[in-house]
Amino acid sequence: MASPSPGHSITLRVKAPSSFTATTELAAAVGAAGAAITALDVAESRHDSIIVDVTCNTVNDEHGEEVRQALDALDGISVVKVSDRTFLMHLGGKLEVVPKVALRNRDELSRAYTPGVARVCRAIAEHPEDARRLTVKRNTIAVVTDGSAVLGLGNIGPAAALPVMEGKAALFKQFANVDAWPVCLDTQDTEEIINIVKALAPVYGGVNLEDIAAPRCFEIEDRLREELDIPVFHDDQHGTAIVTLAALENALRVVNKKIEDVRIVVSGVGAAGHAIIQLLKAQGATNIVACGRDGAIHKGQQHSDRHRRWIADNTNEQDFSGSLHEAMPGTDVFIGVSAPNVLGEEQIAAMADNAIVFAMANPDPEVDPIVAAKHAAVVATGRSDFPNQINNVLAFPGFFRGLLDAGASDIETPMLVAAADAIAGRVESNELNASYIIPSVFDPHVAADVASAVAEAAGKSKEQPK
Repeated sequence: MASPSPGHSITLRVKAPSSFTATTELAAAVGAAGAAITALDVAESRHDSIIVDVTCNTVNDEHGEEVRQALDALDGISVVKVSDRTFLMHLGGKLEVVPKVALRNRDELSRAYTPGVARVCRAIAEHPEDARRLTVKRNTIAVVTDGSAVLGLGNIGPAAALPVMEGKAALFKQFANVDAWPVCLDTQDTEEIINIVKALAPVYGGVNLEDIAAPRCFEIEDRLREELDIPVFHDDQHGTAIVTLAALENALRVVNKKIEDVRIVVSGVGAAGHAIIQLLKAQGATNIVACGRDGAIHKGQQHSDRHRRWIADNTNEQDFSGSLHEAMPGTDVFIGVSAPNVLGEEQIAAMADNAIVFAMANPDPEVDPIVAAKHAAVVATGRSDFPNQINNVLAFPGFFRGLLDAGASDIETPMLVAAADAIAGRVESNELNASYIIPSVFDPHVAADVASAVAEAAGKSKEQPK
C-alpha cells in the first residue's frame, strides 16, 4: 500500500557528464527505482560536466537510499549530496511573531509601550472583560499538548511534539487568520496540565487540546471546560467527529441511505471514537456497534472509565458481543479510528450492498483502500494520496474563527453539527460522487463557511435560557 509521498521528498544533487542525454538517464533511473520525480533542474553547467538537482518523492528513508544508489550506479554519475526537503522546511521552526503595529519613532513607541501602555493596563485592571478587546486575546489560541499521543507516533514527549503543534498553528493562520501558539507541556500529570492551562488562560481566547492520550484527555477537557470562561476544543475528539459526520452525510447521499436506517460499526473507542459516536447519535444514528481491542462494547461488560460506560449504555441495542470481524456482515457503514490492517477483503465483502468504509487510521488505514474499493461503494481515508481525505484541517481553523468572532465561552453540540453541515455543504449536488464526498482542504470557502455556521449556532446558544 506504501507509495511515494511528498512527506518523503528528497533532492539529490548529482554531478553528470555534460551531454544531451544526461538528464534523461537520471529521470529514467529515478523512475526505475520507484520514486516519483517532481523537479529536475540544471543548477550549474561546465565544459565537461553539469550539476543537476533531482527532486523526487520516495516511500521512506530506505527508499531514498535506494534512489541514491541507483543514480550512483550510472556510468560517470555521482551523487554529491542528498537533502531531505521535509527537514529543510523545519529548519528554525515554522512560526514567527510579527508586530501588527509600526514602531518607527518615539511617538509610536510611547503609545505601544511605556508610558502610554500603562493607561491600557489600568483600564483592563478596572474592566477585565476589556482584555479581549484590547489585547491579542481576541484572536489567539493555545495549542496545548503533553506529547503523549502524537499522530501515530505514540508517547514521544513535548519536544518531539513541537513540530506538529507548530504545523497546527500555521494551519490556523493560513486557513482562518487565527493566531495560535504551541504550548508543549513537560508533564503528563492531569492536575498539573489543568493548573498550567488555567494559569496561561488570560492570554488566550480559546484552547485547542491536541495529542493527549485517553482517558486523561477526557478529564482534562471536562475540567477545563468547567473552570475556564473560554472555549476548550479537543481536536482529536471534536475535530475528527465534525469531519467524519460531514463526510458521512455526503456518502449517505451517494448511496441513497439515511443515517437513522443504517448499521454503523466503529473501530476504536478512544477519544476520536467516543466523540464520533456522540455526534452521530446527535444526528439521528440509532444502530451503532463500537469495537475495541477485545470486541464489541456492550452493556454486560464492566468498564473502569465513564466514557466507555457511556458507549455501552448508548450503543449496541442488540447487545452484540462478538469481535470486530464478526460485527461486519451486513454493516452499512464502517468507521475506523483505531489501528492499521484490522480488516481484510473478506470482512469488507461481507458488508451490506452500497457499503461505506471510512478507514482513518494514519498513516496506515484499517484496511487497504484499494482492496476496500472492490466491494464498498464509497471509501475514504485520512491520507492525502487517496480520494476522500477526511482531514481535521477542514474543521478546526474555521471552527475557532467562529468561536472567536462570536465571543463564545463554551462549545455545544449544535455548533459541531453546524460545522459538519457547512463542510458537507461545500460539495454541490452536481459534484457529489463516490470519489468526492468532502471538499479539498484548500477550498478557500470552507473555513469561512464553518466560521459563519459556528458563530450563528453560538449566537443561538446565547439566546437559550440556561
